[in-house]
Amino acid sequence: MRRAFGDAMISLSSVALLLMLLVTIDPRVREQVSGVWGSPGGGTAVMSVRGQIREVTSIVLSAARDNGVDNAPLMFFALTATVLTLFMLRT
Repeated sequence: MRRAFGDAMISLSSVALLLMLLVTIDPRVREQVSGVWGSPGGGTAVMSVRGQIREVTSIVLSAARDNGVDNAPLMFFALTATVLTLFMLRT
């Protein structure tokens, strides 16, 4: 139980770090994230939040795809390192 919680926290931290890096690097992602968390109306409807999450997700995926095309060797290295790390953590 304790190990599962630690693994979950590591996974959440890595996703948060990735999102922070994308916000730092890409202005499109920065605009979308600041629009979601910086909105003056605190009581938005569920459908509105769902639409905003979809929009942010599409912008993040677009930025990752654009950076992936520009930096293909680095993306291949990152993918390989991730797979090897997952195998290492599994055993």
